[in-house]
Amino acid sequence: MFGRIDHVGLAVADLDEAIDLHVNVFGLELVHRETVSEQGVEAVLLDVGENHVELLAPLSDETPVGRFLAKRGPGLHHVAYQVEDIELTLRRLRDQGLRLVDEQPRTGIRASRVAFLHPSASGGVLTEIVEPAKSEAEPMTSEARQSV
Repeated sequence: MFGRIDHVGLAVADLDEAIDLHVNVFGLELVHRETVSEQGVEAVLLDVGENHVELLAPLSDETPVGRFLAKRGPGLHHVAYQVEDIELTLRRLRDQGLRLVDEQPRTGIRASRVAFLHPSASGGVLTEIVEPAKSEAEPMTSEARQSV
């Protein structure tokens, strides 16, 4: 059902500080930065092999990531798995009786389609399923990276 791990999402209070740590200390490459208003976050993708670390900073305290930070502090927010057909995957999960946060896909970073499973349905971990956009955005140029 799941193709591979797409990314690990980390909730952060200070996005620029987290970028500095992951790029300048850990040596990861920043490949994309975007505000995802529908989810109330500013998100950054960093490459780790064929996968990503996604840094998530809330746009306000009243967003899901804002509430997560207030309750638990910065850290692991979710694990995301890539799927080829998100609607088919949601239907299969629903048919197996799993509790879903999203009954229908919503827009994620880089125009992907995403949906979340409730942590109670996945061993206590918030789980995201991701269907990448058919033609994902090109990697961030060095000029764009310097402006981040």
